[in-house]
Amino acid sequence: MSRIAARFTALKTQGRSGLVTFITAGDPDMATFQKILGGLAIAGADIIEVGMPFSDPMADGPSIQMSSQRALKHDIALKDIFSAIATFRKTDNQTPIVLMGYYNPIYRYGGERFSQDASAAGVDGMIIVDLPPEEADELLPHLNAHRLNLIFLTAPTSSDVRLPTIVNKASGFIYHVAVTGVTGTKSADADVVKEDVARLRRHIKLPIAVGFGIKSAAQVKAIAVHADAVVVGSAIVDVIAESARKHPSAPDTIAAGVHAFVKDLASGLK
Repeated sequence: MSRIAARFTALKTQGRSGLVTFITAGDPDMATFQKILGGLAIAGADIIEVGMPFSDPMADGPSIQMSSQRALKHDIALKDIFSAIATFRKTDNQTPIVLMGYYNPIYRYGGERFSQDASAAGVDGMIIVDLPPEEADELLPHLNAHRLNLIFLTAPTSSDVRLPTIVNKASGFIYHVAVTGVTGTKSADADVVKEDVARLRRHIKLPIAVGFGIKSAAQVKAIAVHADAVVVGSAIVDVIAESARKHPSAPDTIAAGVHAFVKDLASGLK
């Protein structure tokens, strides 16, 4: 059983939804990122999304755009991300890690090499924002060969006609975008999420994680009633940015602030 499947099985046994946390690799620098990554599971993250910095993150709002810019100032590359995850795996072999980003860096790296190196580092799945299912066959065989899940996005605008196309190639879980637009600019509405998830479940047997526009423990609690997992990204990235501004060159202090925030988010699931 994959780490992702095992985690959702465990969550079901515990009778609760999971918390998925997003951070951008190399933000605000690689040493601080490593410390943040290393403590997320202890703070309460059930699944960790690691953003692959990209110069043109079209689905992301200002917070995550700026996190990519901070990381790219340090020339963070895919090999650095794999190295950081391999280091994480020395002390945590249970928490699923999902890479999230855009296809261009993967295409340049080479799909087969990327899949092999990601798997070897301890990655469990991919969310590739700009890779629709119709175009996924170039990469999917390599991911499958290395037992990496390809996790697709659905949105409030995904029609009942469109959903079977997405589901047929998805694995691991489905990431449902709770709001239209980019990350971090709107708040998710629990009543709308309830309706969306109910419709999705008519098509989808995979677990459903809901993200975009979730910023507090109260929102996590409200969305968790309807979803198998709740994703928080921009709010965590904002904590990193503010802490790095206040405490430059203080990785331990920055990481501690992030972990405290994640612990508070996770309290909404208990």
